[in-house]
Amino acid sequence: MSQVLEKLGELALVPVVKIEDAQDSIGLGKALLKGGLPCAEITFRTEAAEAAIKSIASTLPEMLVGAGTVLTVDQAKRATGAGAQFIVAPGFNPRVVDWCLENNVAVTPGVATPTEIEMALDKRLNILKFFPAEAIGGIATLKAIAAPYSGIKFIPTGGINATNLADYLALPMVHACGGSWMVKANLISNREFSKITNLTREAMSIVRERRGAGGTL
Repeated sequence: MSQVLEKLGELALVPVVKIEDAQDSIGLGKALLKGGLPCAEITFRTEAAEAAIKSIASTLPEMLVGAGTVLTVDQAKRATGAGAQFIVAPGFNPRVVDWCLENNVAVTPGVATPTEIEMALDKRLNILKFFPAEAIGGIATLKAIAAPYSGIKFIPTGGINATNLADYLALPMVHACGGSWMVKANLISNREFSKITNLTREAMSIVRERRGAGGTL
């Protein structure tokens, strides 16, 4: 396992960020740091993603910044060129996975079926995004789908929130969880960074109760 993926497991929570204006990225990064979570997955769902990654990576080197919703090799190249340390995809795209592996970039492709898990196993990947977690049955589905694959760990994402975070983190096959409730797009665009910090602190309190250390308050 790469050091980057190990660190994600130690933190146990990955903020999934949709940012409309790259100028808000530093305020967001600082808010997450104050909340005890030095990590952000900036999704390629907006035009600001690449610039936001570059801004955080260059200004806040203590942050572990990655790119999410990466659908193409070009996006993966742009993300890593901007400073992304890990790549997250909603599905299993062999071209994106192969490029990341060839370039020693940590990658967690999305899976929702045994077939996709076995495609990942064929690439010798053992940390996978389980997406969209709640929409496809949540914990019950994850337990069932993970049962035959003892060497695989998952990062459930999609519908994770402060209410169900502890239940997911209690599962032995869960490496970390991805969530956006503490970094909602409107909180970022309205620059409600103190609220982001408070929500992050609350989330990391749940992590510590369930996992022990987790985070860096």
